[in-house]
Amino acid sequence: MKKAHLDKAIRLFELFRRHRISDEDLVKAESKSAYLDEKVEEFRLLISMSKDVIAGRYHMNKWNLSIIIATIAYVISPLDAMPDVLPLMGWMDDVTIVTYAVSKLTEEIKKYKAFTQARLAG
Repeated sequence: MKKAHLDKAIRLFELFRRHRISDEDLVKAESKSAYLDEKVEEFRLLISMSKDVIAGRYHMNKWNLSIIIATIAYVISPLDAMPDVLPLMGWMDDVTIVTYAVSKLTEEIKKYKAFTQARLAG
């Protein structure tokens, strides 16, 4: 991805961090996840994390939650660094944002996976 597109993606990401996520947004995110190639499972994990936080089943700090919300909002938004209607190229910025979010949430993701394993076992 070109630096100019990456810079625009990061600026939009920061804007989306303040977004309030709705059930409709989460449904839209689930449907758009199929376009994220090798990042599908990681993005779906972020969606699950947000659902569990919203439902009160899982707790995380506001900063980490804001990263997840911004990522979901970015993927579902028509405002992109590269519009999704462009074949292949349009989803590269979304994949980049998901990759960025996952890299920032490594420890939180480990905690969440342990939480879900304990919940399944218990």
